[in-house]
Amino acid sequence: MLSTMVDTTVIEDAVRAACRAPSLHNSQPWSWVLDGRQLQLFLDRSRVMATDRSARQALISCGAALDHLRVAIAATGWQSHIKRFPDPGTADHLASVDFTPAPASDRDRRRAEAILTRHTDRLPFTGPPDWQSVNDSVVAAIGDTPVRLDALPEEARPQLVYATQLAESLRFYDIPYQDEIHWWAAPFEAAEGIPYSALVSAEEGERVGIDRTFPATHQRERRAEVPEDHAKILLLSTAGNARTDALAAGEALSAVLLECTISGLATCPVTHLTELDVTRNLIRAVVDNDDVPQILIRVGVAPGTDPEPAATPRRDLAKVLRVKH
Repeated sequence: MLSTMVDTTVIEDAVRAACRAPSLHNSQPWSWVLDGRQLQLFLDRSRVMATDRSARQALISCGAALDHLRVAIAATGWQSHIKRFPDPGTADHLASVDFTPAPASDRDRRRAEAILTRHTDRLPFTGPPDWQSVNDSVVAAIGDTPVRLDALPEEARPQLVYATQLAESLRFYDIPYQDEIHWWAAPFEAAEGIPYSALVSAEEGERVGIDRTFPATHQRERRAEVPEDHAKILLLSTAGNARTDALAAGEALSAVLLECTISGLATCPVTHLTELDVTRNLIRAVVDNDDVPQILIRVGVAPGTDPEPAATPRRDLAKVLRVKH
């Protein structure tokens, strides 16, 4: 049985690391159960946004947590064996995970360390140097999955900026959407939501151009030495738009973010452009294929003069992991 193979504290530490994964507005829509034989991952419906009607964004978030778990446990000398959607009768049962011993490599440990240093950076970036070598390592990290990775050309940026402006205008009077944005950015909860320090001012947002608009902050202007964003824009897409596709996209998102972090690059997932059909179609026109755009990711360099950001809060382990004895 699992409890006689992997110490419970090892599983707890791995789940704690898994929960460092990015999620929509830091909503953390996952629930874990350790049942003595396996670790189970469930979608927590109570934490799915009302505007995320198909739960696609929540499933992407859970996919990122699942890959974070795989990375974290590998660094302790265990290999994950994941069965996705193991129970056809329980749609929100996303994965069952078994473990077998496997020696941890230096790369395993570097990837696990990246979980603790990765964070979403919404400020403008300078361009990543030697992108081709990073791109090769990112492609290798994604591996043989149903997720396609495209590095979008610089000439696509005006189209993406236009798509951002269109998305914001279409949702300007969308009251449920605006209520969610303001609720999750409100500075009152210590374990969830987006902290004030992670938000940007109106001027900082204008320099980025391709990002979701949150309530603007009034702190001092940061990164003034980067007058215009030159991030590389990556696109993760899938052939379909099923729940399996969303979960796989989240796993690939985790792989990309951790690989870029290891390479010393800053990252920012961008998902608001894949929430509306009209902006999805604009992205499709950029890559000229019929795949379903799932996630954009900004990748670049944050100036070394920036102070180390505080860790974004996460819910207590006892609220996301249940251990059956």
